[in-house]
Amino acid sequence: MTRSLFGTDGIRGTANVEPITAETVLAVAKAAAAQFRRGDHRHVVVIGKDTRLSGYMLEFALTAGFTSMGMEVVLLGPLPTPAVGMLTRSMRADLGVMISASHNPYQDNGIKLFGPDGFKLSDDVERAIEARVAGGGGTAALAPSDKLGRTQRMEDALGRYIEFVKNTFPRPLRLDGLKIVVDCANGAAYRVAPKVLYELGAEVIPIAVTPDGFNINRNCGATVPSNMQEAVVAHGAHLGMALDGDADRVILADEQGRVVDGDQVMALVARSWNQSGLLDKNGVVATVMSNLGLERYLQTIGIDLIRTPVGDRNVVERMRNDGYNVGGEQSGHIVLSRYTTTGDGLIAGLQVLAALVQDGRPASEVLQVFEPLPQLLRNVRLQVAGSLDQILSLDMVQQAIQSGEQTLGNSGRLLIRKSGTEPLIRVMAEGEDESLIDRVVGDIVTTIQEAAA
Repeated sequence: MTRSLFGTDGIRGTANVEPITAETVLAVAKAAAAQFRRGDHRHVVVIGKDTRLSGYMLEFALTAGFTSMGMEVVLLGPLPTPAVGMLTRSMRADLGVMISASHNPYQDNGIKLFGPDGFKLSDDVERAIEARVAGGGGTAALAPSDKLGRTQRMEDALGRYIEFVKNTFPRPLRLDGLKIVVDCANGAAYRVAPKVLYELGAEVIPIAVTPDGFNINRNCGATVPSNMQEAVVAHGAHLGMALDGDADRVILADEQGRVVDGDQVMALVARSWNQSGLLDKNGVVATVMSNLGLERYLQTIGIDLIRTPVGDRNVVERMRNDGYNVGGEQSGHIVLSRYTTTGDGLIAGLQVLAALVQDGRPASEVLQVFEPLPQLLRNVRLQVAGSLDQILSLDMVQQAIQSGEQTLGNSGRLLIRKSGTEPLIRVMAEGEDESLIDRVVGDIVTTIQEAAA
């Protein structure tokens, strides 16, 4: 069955436009309830959200759907995505839902579903829910009048997550004496992140912590870290952290305002955990987009890099299947399965801060773990009737790709992939010679454009 509702990370789109309408979300809630109801126990679903205006509409639609199926609903309010995964498992709930479109602008929204184990749903379960939606959304299984669910707000959700996050910071370390800028993207972590850092002893400079329903991710957060970088320099801070709208990713800046991406974070955590005996399976799971410099660095300290297709769900799946406990993406999704079931920007940031405290040197010296190789990514947007696969299979395109691979040889890497959401072909190359990778990418892009003309 081809999926039409679920994408690479839940259901996402423009709010009040299909599929992010109250009607469709109501149907999804009923279908998900029918999928996860088991036996005669009291069924519970927890629902969190970020700070988008449309969150209210979707929260109430989900609540109506779940309670109509006899499920008890616990509303968490604005909390990071990883908090929903954690609380779903901690509370022994049957299902968890996060209302968020992550790093997208306010007009978008979406829903991410978590199973009882706190992990995002598998493709197979999402397909089963889609089939139920297509068959009526579970209407045939509506609860009788005396079995309808109730709804309550969980007053201590914020505090429970704060304590959980603080307990991931190594004892007896403290953040006393450190000044930290934290950019909360006017999103889900606007209350949580500053409190965690303050209670661990830091002097905190919070920015983008005044959500109004419209300003989430607007010129702030992990996708626009420039404000955070400037604030670090202006305040003389030791470190800057920029979270995205649902706080499942983080981008850092050292005391000089220089960006530290997810590859450097994975290298730092892997080295630290390996030295302390915490790294499982002697490996790190990253995507095909992670820099070749990361792979080469890990090899020098005896750690394997295992690559997956793009997407944090692919990373988590490989980690679960093969027993790794450190993984992530260059974009800042860092998954530390010793603590969490999905990316958690705040917990990843705390692991970096622990390394800073233990080392004692400035962030600029500690966080530049390896020298990244020059990397160039260009997107080719196509306006053609043929499929992306057809374009990529043409002889002239294949010859250009083979020529590029030969040119780079063992000193670089070439990656050609189609977008899963847009009519784009992404061309990425990296290597030791910046001018060479520029020429290789340029030649392939030109060939694809000519082939599609």
